[in-house]
Amino acid sequence: MTKDLLPYLCILPSCLFGVLTLWCAARFFRQAPPRGDFFPPVTIIKPVKGLDPDAFENFASFCSQEYPEFQIIFALASPDDPVIPIIKRLQAQFHDNPPELVIDGTTHGANGKVGNLINAFPCARHDIIVIADSDVRVGPGYLRATVAPFADPKVGLVTNLYRSAGGSGGANVIEALGFSTEMIPNVLAARGLEGLSFALGASMACRREALLQIGGFHTLAGFLADDYQLGNRIARAGWRLELSSEIVICHSRGESLRQVLSRQLRWCRTMRVSRPGGYLVSGITQPCWGGLVALASSGGGADVATAITLLLLARGLVALMFSRCHVRDGLLPGYLWLLPLRDLLYSLCWALSFLGRRIRWRGELFDLQPGGMIVRVD
Repeated sequence: MTKDLLPYLCILPSCLFGVLTLWCAARFFRQAPPRGDFFPPVTIIKPVKGLDPDAFENFASFCSQEYPEFQIIFALASPDDPVIPIIKRLQAQFHDNPPELVIDGTTHGANGKVGNLINAFPCARHDIIVIADSDVRVGPGYLRATVAPFADPKVGLVTNLYRSAGGSGGANVIEALGFSTEMIPNVLAARGLEGLSFALGASMACRREALLQIGGFHTLAGFLADDYQLGNRIARAGWRLELSSEIVICHSRGESLRQVLSRQLRWCRTMRVSRPGGYLVSGITQPCWGGLVALASSGGGADVATAITLLLLARGLVALMFSRCHVRDGLLPGYLWLLPLRDLLYSLCWALSFLGRRIRWRGELFDLQPGGMIVRVD
């Protein structure tokens, strides 16, 4: 009897976690949106380096916000950056509220993105600070939805879920599947189980008061996961973190599978040093490991085949629900056949993250220290 049940016990954690993520998602997406009559002035800081695909359209989506008063600052390190002509074009087109340009190559630590934020911060005029990555595109109601939770004076930071635009090619689809069927479910489960204690770097907003209380952007300059550190430090300072109802979209360039997996491994190693306990336990909930352990522990047979079939069906159903009902990324069911490969590759990256500390980021090699600090390798 025990031997017959063993394959089903092996897949049980993954299946139960899938049900948990659906429950947490249902609770989050059906909650009433915050009140819509709170419109404090906002400063948006966009740290940029280089030219992303569709950069003008991405940037213009922030300039076109349906919001009473907001300031936009583009922060760069080099006067030769190829993105500058795009920003000049924005300044000409949105002349009623032209974005500002800060070019300052002063370094403050290994994290160049944070260095840009530090250099731009003195120009920020308002007390709600929004930080958004250069490849993000948003809808016209983005600021309204993101800023609304700050109506509660206890809220110190608001962050947004994000998904990929999909892109072209199998590698980009595999990465896009990870956002909607792995990252978003995991974030919602963490929020539902323990409350939000971190931010997501694609889009985050914080109070100036909360930012200054943790020492400003300077305290993040030595870390790779500046988003995690910003959210976690603000939460530990006693402020509440909220997740916005607005999902933003990342438009990335077409990449090879090797480039996608390299970035995935970097993310995995970053999460491992930032949240070591939770990251280790997350391996139990991965469907790939459940299926492999079921296969290895029982030696094959009808029960194993049945258990793995049930695992694939449960995984596919959870992924389909997120893709179609919550994230609405248009990936499933069309790319459902790629999901097992996506899960296998992620599990491999999860395992490889324990075997080294080196990461490659923006063309440079770094050594990842315990706690998440990075040291440039010469």
